Amino acid sequence: MTVSIDIKDLSIIFGSGPTAAKVLPGLSFSVEPGTCFGLVGESGSGKSTVLRCIAMLTEFWKGEIRIDGQSVRDMEVITRCRTLQMVFQDPYGSLHPRQSVRTVLSEPLRIHRLGDREDRMQAALTDVGLPIDFLDRYPHQLSGGQRQRVAIARALILEPSVLLLDEPTSALDVSVQAEILNLLARLQAERGFTYIMVTHDLAVVDHMCDRFAVMLNGEITEILPRTAIAGNQATHPYARELIGASLEYEGHH
Repeated sequence: MTVSIDIKDLSIIFGSGPTAAKVLPGLSFSVEPGTCFGLVGESGSGKSTVLRCIAMLTEFWKGEIRIDGQSVRDMEVITRCRTLQMVFQDPYGSLHPRQSVRTVLSEPLRIHRLGDREDRMQAALTDVGLPIDFLDRYPHQLSGGQRQRVAIARALILEPSVLLLDEPTSALDVSVQAEILNLLARLQAERGFTYIMVTHDLAVVDHMCDRFAVMLNGEITEILPRTAIAGNQATHPYARELIGASLEYEGHH
């Protein structure tokens, strides 16, 4: 089932009064069902914080975050986990070194009391293009790309509607990055996932996203369709600069 995401006036403010620090000063954007929305900007622009708010990993935000009209704050934890899953940047950090792939994949099934565990685990590995015998491997026996495939399989195993992707390829070699992006694009086409993808790489946006927001200091400067990249059709100076730098870089490579 494809779902929409609507975010209205999302803000995080630390402290109060004149010394208050706004991390996110009030963002609004929506994501159409079954599309991929990119959040682009330099490190520290607040991109990952937005994902953490949507996933309720950070709870002290104000504003509205709705998945298919339902507020994430009103969802039971179990429902929220079944609806949205996050894939983190670092496949080393997100998998426990002493847990086999079998343990990594079976844990969400156990927590959510889902049956047919063996079948579900095998299907999840097959979905991400890994052999079934990888169930008995440990993270140190896998390459970076294989680890990220396991992390994606873990996110898929509860059959969510939304995947929050936090720079899912930036820790990987360039050749492996393309494999993982193609995998994510194929899964989206097959399952109708709604994606929000955080990245600093406009080539990733060009490959994956229908629309994207350019962020600067926690604010969205501009929301653009993917087609705006090629001819740099941004109007905001910072967005123009970011796209221009990326096009120049691509041109030299």
